[in-house]
Amino acid sequence: MRLPADARGVYPIAPTPFHEDGRIDHASIDRLVDFYLAIGASGLTVLGQLGEAPKLEHAESLDVATRMIRRAAALPVVVGVSAPGFAAMRALTREVMERGAAGVMIAPPHTLRTDEQIVGYYRQAVQAIGDDVPFVLQDYPLTFSVQMTPTVIRRIHTELPSCTMLKHEDWPGLEKISTLKAWVAEGAMRALPILVGNNALFLDYEMERGADGANTGYAFPDMLVGVVRLSQAGQREAAHDLFDAHLPLLRYEQQPGVGLSVRKYLLHRRGLLSSPALRVPATPMSATAQAEVEHLLARLARHDARARLAQVA
Repeated sequence: MRLPADARGVYPIAPTPFHEDGRIDHASIDRLVDFYLAIGASGLTVLGQLGEAPKLEHAESLDVATRMIRRAAALPVVVGVSAPGFAAMRALTREVMERGAAGVMIAPPHTLRTDEQIVGYYRQAVQAIGDDVPFVLQDYPLTFSVQMTPTVIRRIHTELPSCTMLKHEDWPGLEKISTLKAWVAEGAMRALPILVGNNALFLDYEMERGADGANTGYAFPDMLVGVVRLSQAGQREAAHDLFDAHLPLLRYEQQPGVGLSVRKYLLHRRGLLSSPALRVPATPMSATAQAEVEHLLARLARHDARARLAQVA
């Protein structure tokens, strides 16, 4: 299976589950994937920025990716292969593609500054992994400090046919989506699926600007599926109502540093992770933060029954 050129829907970013002692938790991987299948995810992304990929050894990365690929069965699985050098990127790409990955996701190194440097980097990346491997272009300037203009994205997409999807995480980025979709409509570039990240903070209006779905990791990905489906069905107010109910918790989970701890705590509370453990180095949640998350859950439960979880002992 290869990443479709018309990708749409929700591709949740899967966390990497760990036991308290730091070992990979395979049973939780299986539960997570089964959950993503049950809620109607269109695909999965593993070893992303919040998948703690830099904390894994190569063999562990391959283990996690392989387990998710095999468990997901019919869903396309994208594997994050970003690395400081192309040798490591090439090795992981080759191995996950042999095991059935649909494609890979590549983030730019923070050293890139000019348009030519950005385009040149992705040209070299494709040379390293092979032009037969579909790749997702990750545009996340808030984290990577690399500014990709719409023109640069169009150049990469035009010059490198294996560029199959854009993970759009610019902020603000609504105008970028409008520009790219307008170029496609005008025939100025070939179709480019745009799935959005940023913890889906702007998903409601990103969908209205023409985004094709979400590629992020919020602890209620079933809400993301709902918003995308409602928006695509033209049910604008229903999509906004569902999104608005989750926005306070969504915002809280987006905090730099502690955000992944919050997400794993919530996934643990939902029964999907055996433990909320992160692999060190990590930023743990304080007792105060945990109480705040529980308060947000209680408020969300007034509008969405999925947030009605058993009380913490």
